[in-house]
Amino acid sequence: MANGGGGGGGSSGGGGGGGGSSLRMSSNIHANHLSLDASSSSSSSSSSSSSSSSSSSSVHEPKMDALIIPVTMEVPCDSRGQRMWWAFLASSMVTFFGGLFIILLWRTLKYLWTVCCHCGGKTKEAQKINNGSSQADGTLKPADEKEEAVAAEVGWMTSVKDWAGVMISAQTLTGRVLVVLVFALSIGALVIYFIDSSNPIESCQNFYKDFTLQIDMAFNVFFLLYFGLRFIAANDKLWFWLEVNSVVDFFTVPPVFVSVYLNRSWLGLRFLRALRLIQFSEILQFLNILKTSNSIKLVNLLSIFISTWLTAAGFIHLVENSGDPWENFQNNQALTYWECVYLLMVTMSTVGYGDVYAKTTLGRLFMVFFILGGLAMFASYVPEIIELIGNRKKYGGSYSAVSGRKHIVVCGHITLESVSNFLKDFLHKDRDDVNVEIVFLHNISPNLELEALFKRHFTQVEFYQGSVLNPHDLARVKIESADACLILANKYCADPDAEDASNIMRVISIKNYHPKIRIITQMLQYHNKAHLLNIPSWNWKEGDDAICLAELKLGFIAQSCLAQGLSTMLANLFSMRSFIKIEEDTWQKYYLEGVSNEMYTEYLSSAFVGLSFPTVCELCFVKLKLLMIAIEYKSANRESRILINPGNHLKIQEGTLGFFIASDAKEVKRAFFYCKACHDDITDPKRIKKCGCKRPKMSIYRRMRRACCFDCGRSERDCSCMSGRVRGNVDTLERAFPLSSVSVNDCSTSFRAFEDEQPSTLSPKKKQRNGGMRNSPGSSPKLMRHDPLLIPGNDQIDNMDSNVKKYDSTGMFHWCAPKEIEKVILTRSEAAMTVLSGHVVVCIFGDVSSALIGLRNLVMPLRASNFHYHELKHIVFVGSIEYLKREWETLHNFPKVSILPGTPLSRADLRAVNINLCDMCVILSANQNNIDDTSLQDKECILASLNIKSMQFDDSIGVLQANSQGFTPPGMDRSSPDNSPVHGMLRQPSITTGVNIPIITELVNDTNVQFLDQDDDDDPDTELYLTQPFACGTAFAVSVLDSLMSATYFNDNILTLIRTLVTGGATPELEALIAEENALRGGYSTPQTLANRDRCRVAQLALLDGPFADLGDGGCYGDLFCKALKTYNMLCFGIYRLRDAHLSTPSQCTKRYVITNPPYEFELVPTDLIFCLMQFDHNAGQSRASLSHSSHSSQSSSKKSSSVHSIPSTANRQNRPKSRESRDKQNRKEMVYR
Repeated sequence: MANGGGGGGGSSGGGGGGGGSSLRMSSNIHANHLSLDASSSSSSSSSSSSSSSSSSSSVHEPKMDALIIPVTMEVPCDSRGQRMWWAFLASSMVTFFGGLFIILLWRTLKYLWTVCCHCGGKTKEAQKINNGSSQADGTLKPADEKEEAVAAEVGWMTSVKDWAGVMISAQTLTGRVLVVLVFALSIGALVIYFIDSSNPIESCQNFYKDFTLQIDMAFNVFFLLYFGLRFIAANDKLWFWLEVNSVVDFFTVPPVFVSVYLNRSWLGLRFLRALRLIQFSEILQFLNILKTSNSIKLVNLLSIFISTWLTAAGFIHLVENSGDPWENFQNNQALTYWECVYLLMVTMSTVGYGDVYAKTTLGRLFMVFFILGGLAMFASYVPEIIELIGNRKKYGGSYSAVSGRKHIVVCGHITLESVSNFLKDFLHKDRDDVNVEIVFLHNISPNLELEALFKRHFTQVEFYQGSVLNPHDLARVKIESADACLILANKYCADPDAEDASNIMRVISIKNYHPKIRIITQMLQYHNKAHLLNIPSWNWKEGDDAICLAELKLGFIAQSCLAQGLSTMLANLFSMRSFIKIEEDTWQKYYLEGVSNEMYTEYLSSAFVGLSFPTVCELCFVKLKLLMIAIEYKSANRESRILINPGNHLKIQEGTLGFFIASDAKEVKRAFFYCKACHDDITDPKRIKKCGCKRPKMSIYRRMRRACCFDCGRSERDCSCMSGRVRGNVDTLERAFPLSSVSVNDCSTSFRAFEDEQPSTLSPKKKQRNGGMRNSPGSSPKLMRHDPLLIPGNDQIDNMDSNVKKYDSTGMFHWCAPKEIEKVILTRSEAAMTVLSGHVVVCIFGDVSSALIGLRNLVMPLRASNFHYHELKHIVFVGSIEYLKREWETLHNFPKVSILPGTPLSRADLRAVNINLCDMCVILSANQNNIDDTSLQDKECILASLNIKSMQFDDSIGVLQANSQGFTPPGMDRSSPDNSPVHGMLRQPSITTGVNIPIITELVNDTNVQFLDQDDDDDPDTELYLTQPFACGTAFAVSVLDSLMSATYFNDNILTLIRTLVTGGATPELEALIAEENALRGGYSTPQTLANRDRCRVAQLALLDGPFADLGDGGCYGDLFCKALKTYNMLCFGIYRLRDAHLSTPSQCTKRYVITNPPYEFELVPTDLIFCLMQFDHNAGQSRASLSHSSHSSQSSSKKSSSVHSIPSTANRQNRPKSRESRDKQNRKEMVYR
């Protein structure tokens, strides 16, 4: 029993079994079922020794509480089952404290050496001073050699240190790969720990047969090498030794090597690998995955929380499955690792449920401290994590492009108002199927109202939070694959220049990211458009457009000065409005029928090729129920140009694009489908659809012949224009002009060039008639009129010979030498003595601090060169002189401009400028956006409008006669013979009340329109276009221009057409010139610049007298349309009718409203004014030859010059020159439909 006693004397778990009994485990005892109890160890050993007489005797399986190392016959492990956990722990502790001791010892020795060397250095320095310089040189020579050797040694060590630093840093590709690989292997080692945690804490394993141990060994070898690199690169070795990652390596790497040596495994502190998760955010930043501060902070919090949680669970798993050492490891409990994870979570969150708890003393002691730290961490980290996740951008995703569907990006000023206005027009039902997805990008999340709007259009609208100034956000919305990018501006901002600068920066950012993206941006100030030209990739030829709100707004108002109500008509044309049917016979019925018309474009059918523009225009109106007002003309050099009502000189080319006014896009398709063979006898335009005819291409010879026949007015059979020589050179001509790109006009000009090679029998006059302006070197086909009377008249020839600059360098605007502002200022007494009539009064509110509104855009259309000088309306500005001085730099080159310092609210100032005799009074304000209350933004304009309407006047004609000999300021001449009846200007009745004064008021807030007319019954919630002031053309709001964004996107030619109509002829070339000099440059008249005057203009035709008077009393609008087009090349497109004209009883109301594109059978009344596009009259200025352009003649003093034109009667036309007679005769020829 001595052996048994010795066995019982063991105190450690498993130690009793190995105390001296030489117990041998039988091979049938499996390692996983061996559990020996220390209390029964001695007795079982005693009985076992007495009964084991031979090695083959059976061994009974004892029951033990203490865990003994599982042993198998294949593993050469300690057969006594002794636990070796202390060896694993000792390897880590020796490594840690041994290295710490060496570092401290090295620092101590280095410090002592430094102190000693410092003292020795002082002694040597004293000796050097005493021994002299000669001895000093000799003694210092070996010292210098030593210093050089030390420096070389330091340099070598530094290079190695730098190399190690580069290897472990994330600044290079190698360093990033190494850092990511170390982190990945650390996670792999942690996964191996999770797998091994299902095994006992300590077990015998064969390294050559255990695959997980081999992998773990390879990982730790790599960690050891990486530790060496980190140690070399560390500047402070002591702090490096105490780092968390170093401590993790100390307690995880050495035990692996010990396990290989002992052929056993101990889970131990391998759970510390979970602390590597703290570096997860750094790894993601190295990989450029985390870029925002919120995402970095969120990942940091999550990684710290999870790594602490897993590490604490590993410690509980270790101590609970092992037991307390002082209890002989007998108080252990079997817990899986994931049960420990659960225990730690419920401990942190709720202090535990009691279903799982720690039994060991070490576990409970750890839980005491962990509860303090865990609860604090849980209470601080979890709410912050939830807050970061909750505050994560709801609209922070990325756009996924849909195959076969385009998308556009809309950014800038994104508000409920701007977005709703944009979507209402962009997604209007009158457009063809809009297969475009709209992606809004804004840096502020939408409010509830805007979010609800997006949800209502969720099938076609998406919103993302971000900024176009951030390339990452541009990539999120796939700007590189977007069809266009639209930038909205804040029309109501207090600082327009700052808003324009913001939009320009957006354009720069987008173009920098993707130079070829098409951009359509809104600009507030005209002068800021010049900055867009500085962007290298900005190209208006590729579709880039800038919609200048100030330019278009003032251009619309300026056109209303020439034809009142035109601003309303044009605004309705490019805005999508649904048709509202009214049964009652009221003015709203006819107005709304016109409102439903929009501007569309469509390619013309080949059936129109070779026909003149008036012929096609009449055919479309009569047969197709379409109104064509312009075409896109391609010249010989293939440059496109939009021509508005070009006249009968121009023939339609193959593939010509027409601009139509219609109520639906489907109606415009008739112009493309029309076939003379199939549709010639169809009376219902709805039946004109695509036919199956194969339309043969016309030979170039026949096209040339047809062009010639149209020029000479004969049939093709009778025409002899095509000589045999020309027919013989058809092949040459076909090579010069391919069939697909030859215009009829070009062909006509070309074969005449062939004719010129032969001796001609035509007189010089006939040559000029047939050839037009072919002798002009710079003339283009679009300017070659075959009518001889359209060649520059005598006055223009005189202009070319003179050295006076009368037009700007482009020939588009009247120009004069710059004038000082003092020369155009009128005092109140001077203005009162001045005879002003037929002029334009501009009431402007502004001061020295107000933002400039760009009055040049208002004056330029009124100074277009397609007006003769005597037709220019005098412009009088009434407002603050301080403000007008700031605007004068852009106005000093325009003639017939005067300034009356004062205020528009002063009736004395208004009477001084004869406001009751003006053609138009414009009320503008530069102070509108300086007020926060939207209802008060228009207070000045509303007060001025009501002030003028309440004024009373005496008989204006008597006043004019009384003041006929009054004071005339310099530059104003009252000798103009405008009163001559030969010009047929309509006399306006005398105005005695301000209500009858034509006024147009600019508004910022649409709802303020209700205050302009006190006698209307408009509801405050009524849309602007439905209100009476807007329908009458007396109010204009900048909000109507919002529709131009979508209209320009779908057809960029629409914006060009609108700008051509309202700006008086502004071109990209002119904008580039203004960007250079900020002013118009004068130029000498040349045939090329004078040819630019030959463009149509908007006017109003009166039906009270003249050749159309018979149609004014119950005639049809269609008859008027055809007659005006055939006789005068005048294109009618609307009516300006008295509001109460439909009433049977006479009314004193003088208000008028706009009717756009009435039908053919629409009945006319004598008081109607017809909107029309008039051709430029070359000969109208000849009777003014006595009026010198340099004298700045003004309007007549005996008559109010009106913008309403009346065509002269037949008797009057007999007094015209013979040239006009022949032209009228030529224009009256019957139209031939071919």
